[in-house]
Amino acid sequence: MNPRPTHDGSDPSREPGRAPGSDPSRRTALSLAATAGLTAALGALPAFTASAAPRRPADTPPLTGTAHDQLWWRAPGDEGSLIEQGLPVGNGRLGALASNDPGRELLLITDATMWTGGLNDTLDADGQFPYGRGDFGSFTLLARLTVNIPDHDLSAVNGYRRTLDLAQGLVTSSYVRSGVTYRRQVFASHPDDAIVLHFTQSGGGHYTGTLTLGGTHGETPSNAESFGASFPNGLRYGAAVTAYGSGGRVRVNGTRIDFSGCADLTVVVSGGTNYAPDAEREYRDPSLDPEKLARTKVRAAARHSADTLRRTHIADYRGRYEKFTLSLGTSTDAQRSLDTWERLTARARDGVPDPELEAAYLQYSRYLMISGSRDSLPLNLQGLWLDGNDPDWMGDYHTDINIQMNYWMADRAGLSSCFDAFADYCLAQLPSWTEVTHDRFNDPRNRYRNSTGKVGGWAVAFSTNIHGGSGWWWHPAGNAWLSNSLYEHYEYTQSRAYLAKIYPLLKGACEFWEARLISTTLPGTSKEVLIDDSDWSPEHGPQDAKGNTYSQELVWALFGNFAAAAAELKKDTGYADTITSLREKLYLPEVSPKSGWLQEWMSPDNLGETTHRHLSPLIGLFPGDRIRPDGSTPKEIVDGATALLTARGMNSFGWANAWRALCWARLKNADKAYQLIANNLRPSSDGSNGTAFNLFDIYEVEKGRGIFQIDANFGTPAAISEMLLYSRPGHLELLPALPDAWAASGSVTGLAARGGFVVDLRWKQGVPTSVRIHSVGGHTTTVAHGGTSRTIRLAPGESRTLNGFAR
Repeated sequence: MNPRPTHDGSDPSREPGRAPGSDPSRRTALSLAATAGLTAALGALPAFTASAAPRRPADTPPLTGTAHDQLWWRAPGDEGSLIEQGLPVGNGRLGALASNDPGRELLLITDATMWTGGLNDTLDADGQFPYGRGDFGSFTLLARLTVNIPDHDLSAVNGYRRTLDLAQGLVTSSYVRSGVTYRRQVFASHPDDAIVLHFTQSGGGHYTGTLTLGGTHGETPSNAESFGASFPNGLRYGAAVTAYGSGGRVRVNGTRIDFSGCADLTVVVSGGTNYAPDAEREYRDPSLDPEKLARTKVRAAARHSADTLRRTHIADYRGRYEKFTLSLGTSTDAQRSLDTWERLTARARDGVPDPELEAAYLQYSRYLMISGSRDSLPLNLQGLWLDGNDPDWMGDYHTDINIQMNYWMADRAGLSSCFDAFADYCLAQLPSWTEVTHDRFNDPRNRYRNSTGKVGGWAVAFSTNIHGGSGWWWHPAGNAWLSNSLYEHYEYTQSRAYLAKIYPLLKGACEFWEARLISTTLPGTSKEVLIDDSDWSPEHGPQDAKGNTYSQELVWALFGNFAAAAAELKKDTGYADTITSLREKLYLPEVSPKSGWLQEWMSPDNLGETTHRHLSPLIGLFPGDRIRPDGSTPKEIVDGATALLTARGMNSFGWANAWRALCWARLKNADKAYQLIANNLRPSSDGSNGTAFNLFDIYEVEKGRGIFQIDANFGTPAAISEMLLYSRPGHLELLPALPDAWAASGSVTGLAARGGFVVDLRWKQGVPTSVRIHSVGGHTTTVAHGGTSRTIRLAPGESRTLNGFAR
């Protein structure tokens, strides 16, 4: 992640020189891409569309969760700090931050596809991509919803409490006014494709106030119930709201909705855009009227009671949430008596572990994943949540760690279905990425161009948008990292259908590198090796280095993954042999005789920043696993990686700490991995790195200014998972980096392993007491702990329980 702010002052209404649909030759090129097998993969991609009526459960089954699945606070969110204090809701596409203020409920509403910008393929004078809000574009807000209840000012109520129920996907706030208990719930329903607010009371009270739905881009609404507009890039958008209650009156009054004397009130809001994740349609569905569709959706939902809508949402949500459980031990009664912010503060102040809070942090991550990554675009730098229209780095997809880290937790923690948005996004962008690569990558002004003069496959820049466009600088190794991430999902699921779907991405990335690699002779030897052309190790050091470790490791992994995929699918045998031959000739990094570190560049010298945030040269340790501390990797390489990781330090941005924790977990250093998790759980103060009031991770871009960036919210829980289980196809290691703070007792169910297995595990005093291995497609694996290792063979769907592991 580039640390510099990008408030570039560009005109948000100025769209790129080539907007979607403006180049007739583009459709021909994209049709050629479709013939390569993409049409079937793209045909079922989701969008904001009409849908069948959802299945309505008769009742809500008893909860399997506990009080540990709830986060709570004693204060609402301040409107001026909602990104740090608002509670997030989302249905995977439609999201909001809720203030939960008694007298003025504010929802800042987003749609994952609400983007300005376009293809952005006119290069700057240096051969790189423009990167501003007016050309590349930006993720922006869809709408603001306010519910004003004047008599319920915060100063007039007592006993205020708000809760985020992670087990049911509900935000609840309650308070007492004049002896009456008032309660409201907010949730985003995937089945009904809407956000619902339900206001109730007990004790003879009522609600009187106003409701207003408005846009955030200068729209002039003509009525209270909906609005619609479009961006200069042709993206149409709209939102709609309706309200109904009992015991009072609800009526439209100009551009607002008034309600008076209502014993209860239900508000339903929906909205979206006409974005279509299909390059052949130039990422638009011209037949879709988002405002009209939003009105249809809210009216359909409003035919049902709030209780019915809530039950429908909970049944859907729990179907995902309950796939995974976690206990890291027992917290004290004193810790449990504190609200969530107080617990964070106490944990940092006293240095005392709070295992239930640490487990809840992982479950909060799962809540964010379920809420932010279903049937739409993947989570961007902001996830699905905004407090304005000018997010840093445009709220884009950064391809040199951030989008990958967003999905490190999903498979591990029982949310494989949420990964689909990431894969579908890459497939939808692939035709545009391919065309732009062929047309632009070897531009003579591009310092990263292929000196071979050849170009093949596809590439991306460090930033990508949703219109097939790239921004900032070219990122040659980005295609390999994206492809490796997608392939790792296959390693968890063992789905051949999924592997066939992503195969064009893997093959196209290999074609790019086949054209790019250059040959060199290692100094002092006659050995010829293949290396990356002029490139940059993110995001420091020389911009024209050849053979940097980051690229070499990623391409080595890519070539291996492609060969395995081709063999599994029985495709391209000859080409797979070619790629395997190239892989055998790749240069792999050495240890510097000067520093003792694994080299980041093909030089014994440190050409960058010692404590740099990125761990690019350690990508073979994590997320790769070429470097292993199990004796299969030369000791000097493991020692060099350890020395470099030590030099990088223990204090950085949240995502950088999470990556460090994962690397230390791979090295089986539980103390360092746990310390980095604790560092990320420190409360953010005055914009400092750490955790916000609402548990969002805060990234200090400059002294006194912190921003929300979601990647650490997923990377840190991924580290927790990795400390409990290491896996690669054919091998599982139990509790490889279990810290003392969690060693007394604990359990996890639904913990996924590469190779196609799911693990249920209990431990006591650091030793597994019960292990259940279930196959979701895997056949044979070793299961190890300490000095004990067993080989098990299972058919898909079978399970086996193992006992008797010693320390």
